[in-house]
Amino acid sequence: MPALDTAAVAGQRLGDDVVDWLTNGTRDERFIDNIFAQMCIRLQNAGIPLKRASLHVQINHPQWLGARILWSNGMQGADIARVDYDVRERSEFIGSPGNEIYDGAEEIRENLVRDPKLGRQHAIYDEMRAQGLTDYVAWPMYHTLGKRHFVTFATDRHGGFDQAHIDALQRLLPVLALVSEIRIKNRLARTLLETYVGPHAAELVLAGATRRGSGTTVRAAIMICDLRDFTRISDNWPRDDVIDLLNGYFDAMAEPVTQHGGEILKFIGDGLLAIFPLSTPGACANLLHAVTDARKAMAALNARNGESGRAPLRYGIGVHVGDVMYGNIGSRSRLDFTVIGPAVNMASRLEALTKQLGRPVLLSREFAELVEGEFALEHVGRHSVRGFNDPIELIAYEG
Repeated sequence: MPALDTAAVAGQRLGDDVVDWLTNGTRDERFIDNIFAQMCIRLQNAGIPLKRASLHVQINHPQWLGARILWSNGMQGADIARVDYDVRERSEFIGSPGNEIYDGAEEIRENLVRDPKLGRQHAIYDEMRAQGLTDYVAWPMYHTLGKRHFVTFATDRHGGFDQAHIDALQRLLPVLALVSEIRIKNRLARTLLETYVGPHAAELVLAGATRRGSGTTVRAAIMICDLRDFTRISDNWPRDDVIDLLNGYFDAMAEPVTQHGGEILKFIGDGLLAIFPLSTPGACANLLHAVTDARKAMAALNARNGESGRAPLRYGIGVHVGDVMYGNIGSRSRLDFTVIGPAVNMASRLEALTKQLGRPVLLSREFAELVEGEFALEHVGRHSVRGFNDPIELIAYEG
């Protein structure tokens, strides 16, 4: 019986070493890309002639379907690329190893040195041939309830992977599946929290702020925005058009808020509540910069809508500053991380007055004093505000 080469012998021994490391040595590592890169380096050190590896996972983020983690020879870490939801309609996916895996294949193996016309035809194989790789293998990786991800390995070794190498790599798959599932679900939990309650609130919840009534007092600039005539629109427009309209409106309003350091706490029907904590330098100025950018985005959105015959969207923004209670409020089994207090009520009242006064953006005097001199503001007099005894001095901002 012929002797195995040195790499193959090492390959037979690597299972215990790398499996033990994956099981016991990765407990303090949060990120799967770091674990994956270190695993590949350890495989090389054990004698597996690995030159390229990738891990493809679905995470169902609101903006992208998943991610590709790619490691190549010489890298200490791994590159992460986001994968869009429409990837399965693209040429780079159709006919690819990933396409075959998701269609049910249990293994994809490709000899990269034979005549390309005799093998699978896809750009990824041409790319690997150009890199001097000789052999490629891909396997599905199963998480709970049969959810399929996949992992790939490639080598430039003459003759490709030995069977001992393949056996050793396969022995890693169940442990890699467990290790990756934990990290991916941790990331998914954080992503979902950031998506639904905002990044700051997400950090607090993950840190343990889950008890009803827990919270802190925060001094912040408060911005409340509302869409005009939404009831009429929702009653008369097709459902899908209403959803498309709302998403466009919220994109225009929300993205400038997050770009300028604000935190969106909730969408309420056609309304938006955001805060800019004053603990951040320039918070009030940042809020008005966000308003300026939002108004430009709304003008662009209305121009696009006008091309399809839609009427322009009108809106009102109320801005105030003050102390708010920031924390958990709700029933014993269903909580909302939000802000409450008189300052929030004032911002809401100012937003309501925008319609009455015909001014799209109204600021309280208290807020305006913190940005006066930096922005062009117009005093519009004192006006009665529901729920407050004395008339309030109002300031308009045109952005």
